[in-house]
Amino acid sequence: MASVKLDGPGTQKLRTLEESLLLLQGLHGLVERMAIEVKSQKPIGVMALQLKRTATPLQSLLKGQFGMVADLVSTMILAAGRGGTDVVRLRTLREYIGQIRTSIEFNMQKVKEQHAEPSANPE
Repeated sequence: MASVKLDGPGTQKLRTLEESLLLLQGLHGLVERMAIEVKSQKPIGVMALQLKRTATPLQSLLKGQFGMVADLVSTMILAAGRGGTDVVRLRTLREYIGQIRTSIEFNMQKVKEQHAEPSANPE
């Protein structure tokens, strides 16, 4: 399959989405470290604050072009600060990570379809 050539705005949007995927990988790593703490029955108190600090740049990055995904990140930040047991909080955060990843990947595909430039020499 040949690579898709994108116009200028499409390239910028795709770059934003790729950068947000990298930030999301860091968040996912933090959530999985929280899971290790929960499994060993230790409190995750400080890690929830780390998650908020790490997720805020992701939310800011997505806010300009991908508001719906940024809203998901904002909701995840709120869920990280809510009370409840650590097990329930961890499950919620894992679900949000999955939803955000799916939304980013969906938007990457959508950008590729919408901003593809027609090829000059068809084969």
